[in-house]
Amino acid sequence: MPRITRDSLMTLEAYARQREQFRARVLAHKRDRMVHVGAHVTLVFEDELTVRYQIQEMLRIERTFDEEGIRAELAAYSPLVPDGTNLKATMMIEYEDPEERQLALAGLKGVERAVYFQIGELPRVFAIADEDLERENEQKTSAVHFLRFEFDRADVAAMRAGGPIALGIDHPNYQARIDALPAEVRTSLARDFA
Repeated sequence: MPRITRDSLMTLEAYARQREQFRARVLAHKRDRMVHVGAHVTLVFEDELTVRYQIQEMLRIERTFDEEGIRAELAAYSPLVPDGTNLKATMMIEYEDPEERQLALAGLKGVERAVYFQIGELPRVFAIADEDLERENEQKTSAVHFLRFEFDRADVAAMRAGGPIALGIDHPNYQARIDALPAEVRTSLARDFA
């Protein structure tokens, strides 16, 4: 995967000029990298383009010009770019009603570690969650988690061979499974294993 470096970022002025076009490109790209798992969980699979957009947006919102601030944003978001052996995703637990959300989050502690891929008949590959910081406390889990899925050679070979790729959540209070990811999602995610 290409690396995002200080020199590869647009200045705030250049980004302001290109923002609408860049944003439209990223939103179109994300359509093939977004998966709804059940009624209340969405996974957005990150890559160089989605993370670059996030960094550029944070710099714009915070009006960050200084080197230290730019390097801090790079350090915060660059780990979300897959490195060729894994997939990385932002997981969002979504309930419109705030009271329902609070109750659900209390019952979904550990759900981020119950998300899995299954390629064909191979063993499930469970998420490694929230390596940046703890996103769960004694009362509830967070509505946003950051996941990494590490695949071995057999998993990657099976993905490339075109077998079914399932994605699911196996938690006592949230069970959902997609038996076969849509072709456009498979194609987009396969690029992360360059």
